[in-house]
Amino acid sequence: MYKLLLRPLFFLFDPEKIHHFTFSLIKITSKIPGFSALFRSLYLVNDKKLERQLFGLTFKNPVGLAAGFDKNAVLYNELANFGFGFIEIGTVTPKGQAGNPKKRLFRLKEDQGIINRMGFNNEGLEAAIEQLKKNKGKLIIGGNIGKNTATKPEEYTKDYLECFNALHSYVDYFVLNVSCPNVGSHAKLNDKYYLEELIGAVQKANSTFKKQKPILLKIAPDLNNGQLDEIIDLVKETKLDGVIASNTSTDRTGLKASNELLESIGNGGLSGQPIKDRSTRVIKYLSDKSKKAFPIIGVGGIHSEKDAIEKIAAGADLIQIYTGFIYEGPSLIKRINKALLKA
Repeated sequence: MYKLLLRPLFFLFDPEKIHHFTFSLIKITSKIPGFSALFRSLYLVNDKKLERQLFGLTFKNPVGLAAGFDKNAVLYNELANFGFGFIEIGTVTPKGQAGNPKKRLFRLKEDQGIINRMGFNNEGLEAAIEQLKKNKGKLIIGGNIGKNTATKPEEYTKDYLECFNALHSYVDYFVLNVSCPNVGSHAKLNDKYYLEELIGAVQKANSTFKKQKPILLKIAPDLNNGQLDEIIDLVKETKLDGVIASNTSTDRTGLKASNELLESIGNGGLSGQPIKDRSTRVIKYLSDKSKKAFPIIGVGGIHSEKDAIEKIAAGADLIQIYTGFIYEGPSLIKRINKALLKA
């Protein structure tokens, strides 16, 4: 029904406006008696064989929702009814910020992709915490954290620490988002020496809590082998809990979209099918070169059961979807979980 009826209708409208509309639609329908139970009956696959033990956590299944969809943690309880094993909220910054000027979200229908330059638009740390207090404990929640756009380079670590300390009681794991291409003054976050400093500071803060939370690093799909070797060394040296591979891409190679369309869209991070192979390559390289030394969450271009199995075969322990969820609808989660049971 989604691909035949809802998606063609949704795709007639501005992507950002329809995103907010669907949030409201899911919220409203979930409050109607019986609808949440209906969604669960349609989409949930409950089977112990799907469970994954990772970072000391038990995931009901390995299919998660990537950060960027539920930025402000307003819909995770309702989204749990669609069969996700975990949901990552954010990116959350200390202060709320509007993000980049609109229009900033674009569909590439021929390519089954999306280009965005949202710029960490979110309502801020306090708003996210108020929403997370409503957690009904249906599934694992990850907290994706970043810095405010206006923050000076010498204050970057302070921003991450503020988010980390405040969210610690409300999320099950953390992701340091240092690879988003849509945030200004970002160069420092790609510097290995600064990353060592940042990770060290966050881990020191983590050690002050009675129960420590897993910390992961989200990396770009455009890294070359030398840069990936640096990531492997960084994880080993800092004892990070894992890596999410990958974020959106700035590379426009091989797109079906015309140059005129791409020029009219301008800069931004590319997600969806066009980055599928790039992200899988990164996962396989990290997994093979490190000899599976650390867990990997695979994300990027998962639009089918086959795409998901490819990511896992390449070395991903868990997977996340985002653009595939928009193009394929909630049935994608069920299809992947059923395929994993047969694999």
